[in-house]
Amino acid sequence: MNYQEPHAKDRPSLATIPPSSQDTSAETPWPLSHFSGKLRAHIDRVTPTWVEGQLVEFTMRNGTAWMTLRDLEQEVSFNAVAWRNVAGTLDGVVAPGSRVVALVKPSLYEKSGRLSLVTQQMRPVGLGDLLARIEQLKQQLAAEGLFDASRKIPLPVLPTRIGLITGRDSDALKDIVRNVHSRWAAAQFEIREVATQGPMAAMEVAAALQDLDAHPQVDVIVIARGGGALEEVVLPFSDERLIRAVSAARTPVVSAIGHEADRPLLDEVADVRASTPTGSAKLLVPDEALERENISQARARMSQGLERRLQNESEWLRSVRTRPVLARPEEMLTVRREDLLGLRRRALVSAEASVTRARDWVQHTRARVTGLSPQSTLDRGYAVVQVSTPGVGTSIVRDAGTLSPGHDVRVMVAAGEFEAQVTAVHPDPDHEPNEGQA
Repeated sequence: MNYQEPHAKDRPSLATIPPSSQDTSAETPWPLSHFSGKLRAHIDRVTPTWVEGQLVEFTMRNGTAWMTLRDLEQEVSFNAVAWRNVAGTLDGVVAPGSRVVALVKPSLYEKSGRLSLVTQQMRPVGLGDLLARIEQLKQQLAAEGLFDASRKIPLPVLPTRIGLITGRDSDALKDIVRNVHSRWAAAQFEIREVATQGPMAAMEVAAALQDLDAHPQVDVIVIARGGGALEEVVLPFSDERLIRAVSAARTPVVSAIGHEADRPLLDEVADVRASTPTGSAKLLVPDEALERENISQARARMSQGLERRLQNESEWLRSVRTRPVLARPEEMLTVRREDLLGLRRRALVSAEASVTRARDWVQHTRARVTGLSPQSTLDRGYAVVQVSTPGVGTSIVRDAGTLSPGHDVRVMVAAGEFEAQVTAVHPDPDHEPNEGQA
């Protein structure tokens, strides 16, 4: 269904206009002029705000300044106007291309819907202000530990590929490539040409840094720029986002910005600082000629050392060959044979003495055992009397009082045994039986 412009008589009256935007609908819309008025009323409630940007246009007409402000980093711009009372203070103070701060209040022109910034104050940002900001940022980042020496990554001895971030067709690029190749002809580069001054410099350098940091063959990254005005050298390379990007990089970063006196914050956070772009070549690769000379000298020292070692070993062999043990080697066997015979004799004597002592001990022990045996007692005329008790078994008679006439006993003598019957018992009244005696 096509939309048709309503006639004037069909437009809603003020009494029927919805009170708020959320109450509007296709059947009850706001007139555009009413919407414009509402929008202006809303914008008019915005308080004046200090903003910073670059003044890209500045035109005076009939005492009014018509300007365009652009963001320092993003593609964002606004039209600005300064009425007569303010414009008179700006003429000759600010100029196109300058960096400014301004107190502005947004204003909407209802008829065209054009939004502009009414400027109440404006002043250029001086170099002193910018340097004060950098110093404040430096203290903040130092407190966070971004400049600590413990975070520094050592440079590789010989990088596979060197990442280089510098200006487009710049002298710094040519100097670094030429000096690196003069020191190490086989050096390879991965080059990213970006803006190294202006409002977009920091963003482009940070983007190139992230790209090279992710490159698998890049072992070191150099950020280089030649000399120039202080604001061109220091400001872009003191941007907070760039500094944090360098701190987060896993690849070592070399700062080669300007001259020796130029000290952007990039120098503080970088792993190594080169005084100039040309001087960075000495940090990146060794001197090939010097290394070849060192190798030649090392080979010569190794050759001399080996010759001395061979000479010393030859002299030692000659001295060993003249020793008596090598001049008459059979003498060494003769001495050892005599030692062996002596040890053998001592071993035989010791073994014979041990056997004799053992034989004597056995004989003596045998005699003692024989003398203490029951058979020896029987041989001396003694006898052993045994009696059988029902339910108890056979036991030796030690006390005559335990027997009675008529008991059958077995008698063991030195040679054999015999059985007998007790006819009379004569106990010993003075005998005291031992504990446990039957």
